[in-house]
Amino acid sequence: MSSRNLKPAKPSLTAVAAAAAVADLVLILVFAAVGRDAHQRGDVFSGVLLTAWPFLAGAAAGWLAARAWRDPLSVRRSGLAVWLGSLVGGMLLRAVTGQTVVLPFVIVALLSLGVLLVGYRLIIAGVRRRRT
Repeated sequence: MSSRNLKPAKPSLTAVAAAAAVADLVLILVFAAVGRDAHQRGDVFSGVLLTAWPFLAGAAAGWLAARAWRDPLSVRRSGLAVWLGSLVGGMLLRAVTGQTVVLPFVIVALLSLGVLLVGYRLIIAGVRRRRT
C-alpha cells in the first residue's frame, strides 16, 4: 500500500471543539491586547486580562447558549452566537463593573470581534467547500 492511498484521519469532534474554543480565547485576547496597546501602556499582562475577561465570559455564554461544541466551526450556529455573546455579554459585564462602554468602543468591538470570531470560521468553511 502506498502512502498516496492513505487518507488523513479526521480529528474528533472533541478535538475540533477544543481547538475552536482555544482559537476564540486567543482571538479575544488579541482584540484586548490591540485595544490596550492603542490606548494604554503598562501593566500589559494583567491589563489585557482585565480588558478581555468580560468578552471571554460573554463568549463562553455564547458557546453554552448555542451548544457550540456540537458544530464549533459553523458560521451560523456557533460563530454568530460566540460573536454576539462576546459582544453583548462583554459590554453588559463592562457596564456593571464600571468599565467604559461608549458607542465608538461598541462599534469597534462589534466589527473587530466579528472579523476575528466569525472570520476564521468563514475561512475554514471556504477551504472546506473548495476541497469538496
